[in-house]
Amino acid sequence: MAETTEGAAQAQEIAEEEVSEAQIAVHWREEEYYQPPEKFPAQANASDPAILERFSEEHFPECFVEYAEMLEWDKKWDTILDTSNAPFWKWWIGGRLNACVNCVDRHLEARGEKNALIWVPEPEDAEIQEITYAELHRRVNEFAALLRDFVGAKVGDRVTFHLPMVPELPVSMLACARMGVIHSEVFGGFSGTACGQRMGDAESKILVTVDAYYRNGELIDHKIKADDAIEAARKDGIEVEKVLVWRRIPGEYHSQSEMVEGRDFFIDELLEQYRGQEVEPESMPAEAPLFLMYTSGTTGRPKGCQHSTGGYLSYVTGTSKYYQDIHPDDTYWCFADIGWITGHSYIVYGPLSLGTTSVMYEGVPTYPDAGRPWRIAEKLGVNIFHTAPTTIRMLRKLGPNEPEKYNYHFKTMTTVGEPIEPDVWRWYHEFVGKGQAAITDTWWQTENGGFLGSTLPGLQPMKPGSCGPGVLGIYPVIFDENGDEIPGGSGKAGNMCIRNPWPGIFQTIWGQPERFVETYYAKYNNNPDSQDWRDWPYFSGDGAVQAADGYFRILGRVDDVINVAGHRLGTKEIESAAIEVEEVAEAAAVPVVDEVRGKIVEVYVALKPGHEPSKEIEQKVSAQINKDIGPIARPKNVWIVADMPKTRSGKIMRRVIAAVSNFADVGDVTTLANPEIVDGIRQHVQSEKLSKGEVPKELTEKEKAEIASYGQAE
Repeated sequence: MAETTEGAAQAQEIAEEEVSEAQIAVHWREEEYYQPPEKFPAQANASDPAILERFSEEHFPECFVEYAEMLEWDKKWDTILDTSNAPFWKWWIGGRLNACVNCVDRHLEARGEKNALIWVPEPEDAEIQEITYAELHRRVNEFAALLRDFVGAKVGDRVTFHLPMVPELPVSMLACARMGVIHSEVFGGFSGTACGQRMGDAESKILVTVDAYYRNGELIDHKIKADDAIEAARKDGIEVEKVLVWRRIPGEYHSQSEMVEGRDFFIDELLEQYRGQEVEPESMPAEAPLFLMYTSGTTGRPKGCQHSTGGYLSYVTGTSKYYQDIHPDDTYWCFADIGWITGHSYIVYGPLSLGTTSVMYEGVPTYPDAGRPWRIAEKLGVNIFHTAPTTIRMLRKLGPNEPEKYNYHFKTMTTVGEPIEPDVWRWYHEFVGKGQAAITDTWWQTENGGFLGSTLPGLQPMKPGSCGPGVLGIYPVIFDENGDEIPGGSGKAGNMCIRNPWPGIFQTIWGQPERFVETYYAKYNNNPDSQDWRDWPYFSGDGAVQAADGYFRILGRVDDVINVAGHRLGTKEIESAAIEVEEVAEAAAVPVVDEVRGKIVEVYVALKPGHEPSKEIEQKVSAQINKDIGPIARPKNVWIVADMPKTRSGKIMRRVIAAVSNFADVGDVTTLANPEIVDGIRQHVQSEKLSKGEVPKELTEKEKAEIASYGQAE
């Protein structure tokens, strides 16, 4: 009876609380601090508290000289930050350098025989490749010579890669960087059409691909996508001139796609002409583009984020050193895909710039079982681990006790890509880190180049679910929709913004400067003619709340907020509550159009192994959400599914289940990792709804568009 009274009182309190359209309601409870292991600060790259003062706002932008001086420059800069064409910031003006030299050549004398890359194939009985800095230098130069002499690539050209996690990908990237050629890697899991659209946007006429690669124990035909890519590029007026094909298994070809004479070439055959050749590195202006990274949205013209050479490289080097605590003698493993910005920044450019050993893994985390990552870590002596909450949840779901079976030790562990639920964070800390690792829970985006929010592992305590304060030299602020600042400790959430530029920020959207300004800077700018960086806050598109201690908790994309009867509820908060239920491994909250309240919440959950779906679990999920947040967030339905529809990178496709709940078109699901489950989910959910008399509302065009883009905001 007491619970009923308490629930009614809470409902009344929420009903009376005024939450304006400019704010997101927040009901998070504050978590306890976790301190880093006692021995960690003594060896940390950032152990002196004075570093916080050195990077304070009064020392901006001079503070970032500390990062730039970690690099080798052909010519030092004349100007640190040029704001004359705001918000198109330019860093290290007058400086010249080469990214490949900084990641490879400068390490040859002291560490030439040290491993630069260790590549782990997915088949567990296959040979692991250890590539020293000297060997990497040889491979990079030979491929650069091929690009120069056979392809005719020159400074400023764009070369597109459609490559999975094979060692030829970083080789190709560094070869382009050596020549001043702009590389554009398209995630290997994307379709050929998506690759071709990005080629068309970049006006790229050279495609570098691979015949096949392993995934879930199968050798997947990849070259077959090249034909679709070429056709899609042709529709955008770009005729692809050459397709260069790496072979996954030397001397063998594993694709159904025929090699087209005069267009398609095997790289290993061409390389015979370039053995032992060296290419003189181009000395590039600091502001010269290094690469394009296309964001992964599914609608509209692709957005090619253009990243600079000097600003970007200095930022990923500095953040790798201080936040992941990378030393040259470490063995570092970022369990991400180089097809995303995380892989560019924190598998290739950041770690190699610091001269460390960077591990690459070809396949899925759970092949052949959920113990695979920990066997790799044990075998290779990995002491720094970096992965996404998506992967952590998957490993927690399928092998919660696997880490304790293996003798490895991580000193730091990073999370990246999306907010991590506190309950999942605790499993990561206690089981994966064995309670002995410092966690850097990072927040940043494709556009940002490197970390924007995190704790310095040797100086600042960790807090589950919170990325921490702004990183060194980053000054965040939360604004509401009206441009008013929401102070820390207020319990109110809003739009996460950064008040200042930083070296890693992207330069523009390739070929779309107006879209760049409109998307990221126009919202909170009051004077378009200003050259003062203070007038140009960067709008991230993410919602956040700041605690009284200055730590930020990211709530996800503001476009993914569910507006229930005027209350803007962050989906991540709802999902975190659902995951607190013992049986639940994964959760996804989606909006359902409602005649009375505008939107209502439905929650999809997948269970841990050994648990069967039941009404009791559904009720426990609903009760936990009610307890943590309140009746306003209580889901109309909880759907237990065998698995969530996911992308090839493991991201839950919330737009698909939102469409199912709203009886809308689920759209193209062929590129999902598990498209076969969608029909089963649809049949289960929609038949249950109809049997309960839940007649679907006829959707407006605007509502259809919102559902189709739900969870897809960039």
